[in-house]
Amino acid sequence: MVVGDLAEEVDTLIIGSGPGGYVAAIRAAQLGQKVTIVERENMGGVCLNVGCIPSKALIEAGHRFEKAQGTDEMGITTENATLDFSKVQEWKSGVVKKLTGGVEGLLKGNKVNIVKGEAYFSAKDTVRVSGENYNSQSYKFKNCIIATGSRPIELPPFPLSDRVGTSTGALALEEVPKRLVVIGGGYIGVELAGAYANLGSQVTVLEGEKRILTGFEKQMAQLVQRRLKSKGVEFITQAKASGVEETEEGITVSVDVKGEEQKIEADYLLVSVGRRPNTDELGLEQIGVDVTDRGLIKTDKKLRTSVDNIFAIGDIVDGPQLAHKASYEGKIAAEVISGEASEIDYLGIPLVAFTEPELASVGHTEESAKEAGFETKASKFPFQANGRALSLNDSDGFMKLITRKDDGLIIGAQVAGPSASDMIAEIGLAIEAGMTAEDVAMTIHAHPTLGEITMEAAEVAIGTPIHIK
Repeated sequence: MVVGDLAEEVDTLIIGSGPGGYVAAIRAAQLGQKVTIVERENMGGVCLNVGCIPSKALIEAGHRFEKAQGTDEMGITTENATLDFSKVQEWKSGVVKKLTGGVEGLLKGNKVNIVKGEAYFSAKDTVRVSGENYNSQSYKFKNCIIATGSRPIELPPFPLSDRVGTSTGALALEEVPKRLVVIGGGYIGVELAGAYANLGSQVTVLEGEKRILTGFEKQMAQLVQRRLKSKGVEFITQAKASGVEETEEGITVSVDVKGEEQKIEADYLLVSVGRRPNTDELGLEQIGVDVTDRGLIKTDKKLRTSVDNIFAIGDIVDGPQLAHKASYEGKIAAEVISGEASEIDYLGIPLVAFTEPELASVGHTEESAKEAGFETKASKFPFQANGRALSLNDSDGFMKLITRKDDGLIIGAQVAGPSASDMIAEIGLAIEAGMTAEDVAMTIHAHPTLGEITMEAAEVAIGTPIHIK
């Protein structure tokens, strides 16, 4: 039975409540629009429920457990450090619940109408939302923002089961595996490999390319690989996994390594080979929204699709699949709909991997700056020369500042080291503000802090380094 066949009219309809969708909804409401947001699963989307937040909670739990076992070089020893993984999972779920509840409260506080169900376009200005018990309601909109996110890519040779899963399943295991195989050496796979290694797993990472973490510079990836190797993680590159056999006790992965067939036994298998945009069940083809061969929605600099009143943001459009990119795009789309002169500019969007050590990059690398036609200077400062890093007993890494050679304008940076994810924000601000290396070098940074590394790298850039020769 169909209920509510008469379409309800709204100013802006948003499909998806992830970090792109809910931010767009709030911003649109702030700008005076009547907003309805549609979510088929959990408020907060992948990021809050099975992505960014639970993974970082698990990573932090791994750090805490590792530190609880003592640090010999600091004179700290501990006996019988124990791990109750069910409590770890309970704590992680509590973090997720608090944040998803917060998102719902923010939406309601901004008078956004929340609708649970699955959306399908029936016209260029109408969406039909199917809820529970096959009930449906149509919504006629002036503008629509599609923010449906992505899902892990599943490979036919590795059907999902209790022992074979994607990142979603890896975050919900009921036990810490004694042995874990990870297919995919990208940031998600390597983050989870590090987390479970700290929790006590023997981890093997299989990567088809010549090295892991290809989204970051080679030297940065080498730091991570060296650190995780010291924790017992095995990396097999140029490896092509071809299948898995499953028993009640575990799994056996078949893998071709440079032409040689190998078998690797483990308790669980994590398949982490990328994500697929959720655009295939929206009815986009029948309303004329242009989509690429990869399923990404084509948009312009204002995030408008080929249908003027429909916008798209987040993992379903071109660019890195990052929560903060989606949030940024959500604000831009909401502002464009409201008549503001906004458009996307991705130069200041950071890339971050919560590996060991953390990796972060913003703006240009040396290579991308050269390709863009810039004459640049790369200025490095090591964490080993920073007092705070030494006192943390975590001094692997460096900051590399990329400046324009003729005037010292900051156009990029790469950071590998503790708190790189936080440190990169200062460089992002410097890029957005059009600051030079001298501007940063002359900014007083508190001592002793990791933030001083940014100042010191800037001093290297202007030729006045104090703490390195």
